Amino acid sequence: MITDADLPTAPPAGVPAGLADPAPSPTAAEPTVLLIEDDPGDALLTRELLSDSGISNRFAQASSLTAASIAPTAPDCVLLDLHLPDCQGLEALSRVLHRWPDAAVVVLTGLDDAATGTAAVAAGAQDYLVKGHIDAALLGRTIQYAIQRRRAVVTERQLRDSRMQASENTRLQRGLLPTPLITDPALTVVSRYVPGRGRSLLGGDFFDLVQDADHTLHAVVGDVCGNGPDEAAIGVGLRVGWRTLTLAGVDKASRMRLLEQVLVAERPSESMFATACTIRVTPDRSEVVVVSAGHPAPLVITPGAADPAPIRHHLGLGMFPGRGRWQESAVTLPAGAGLLLYTDGVYEGFSEDGTRLGEQRFIELAGALSTITDPGEFLTALLDEIRRGDGGRHSDDTALLYLTWPGGSDTPTG
Repeated sequence: MITDADLPTAPPAGVPAGLADPAPSPTAAEPTVLLIEDDPGDALLTRELLSDSGISNRFAQASSLTAASIAPTAPDCVLLDLHLPDCQGLEALSRVLHRWPDAAVVVLTGLDDAATGTAAVAAGAQDYLVKGHIDAALLGRTIQYAIQRRRAVVTERQLRDSRMQASENTRLQRGLLPTPLITDPALTVVSRYVPGRGRSLLGGDFFDLVQDADHTLHAVVGDVCGNGPDEAAIGVGLRVGWRTLTLAGVDKASRMRLLEQVLVAERPSESMFATACTIRVTPDRSEVVVVSAGHPAPLVITPGAADPAPIRHHLGLGMFPGRGRWQESAVTLPAGAGLLLYTDGVYEGFSEDGTRLGEQRFIELAGALSTITDPGEFLTALLDEIRRGDGGRHSDDTALLYLTWPGGSDTPTG
């Protein structure tokens, strides 16, 4: 509670008496009222009416807009005289609204100036009062209603901003996770994307899948380090860049070099990097060619086993720009095998014993579940097991892309 006794006798330099930070008070829930009024008589009367109203004793007063503007704390309500020595009329209101955008403003006018009060409400004030026609009950009620109306406006604005942000996040995630561009009806593609904890984090995990006219299959999975809109935007750019380069027929190693150039040009800081893994599956599905830029190898899934593809690992994109030497690794695929591409979010969570799951235990888990022949059920069971052990403690995004095709096994083709 701010009273005359609470105000420092020697306020900090440049801060008028009554505007310094108050001491902590058990009545801190009461509204703070700032009166900007240069007439000492009107200021004294307003103070007395406010005291009689019973709504607040947290009161401060300044005789000019300049003096009020250096207050270190924001008031809940500003009582504003529009005729100040340093600012007049609606310009004074505009400056107050700019200085305290979340405060309720009640304008004080003269008897012959009611039209100005109406204009002030239209310009953003919550209400106006005519001097000489105010009593304690009216003043208290007006301040209370003004604060409630302003809080409703602020809450509505915050809700609108939150909805806009959610909409932007949805668009970014849609860019990270596109519709695969495939034509082979025998190919089954199942994907899962699990955002960070409670969808509070937007990450840069991405994947894509395209197919040539001869049924050669190309896929990519990647992860931009970190969480947030910058990482998501970079992830979208890398995915779109990969699809464009792939459709243009650029070889895998050159694609990595060009994608790194995109990342380095677009990233907001030099510390940002990305990992990525691209694959090319031959039309007869007997071989996969893999290039990894610091990314986990795909898992070759067969009934009863999940084995990492034996590949060369190279630098992530943007770690040491210009130094990457990405090379292709050709891997023979058993008949009926599937390929599981994923980001490290699947194994960076916790297991039931409280330790990190880790890549090796994730691979063992995938192998134990690989007898599930339906691709969608397999991914669902895999994620359910990971979540059961993690217990909601993990906050990183997770992306999985599972590809299967007929080839001498009972794996369904979808």
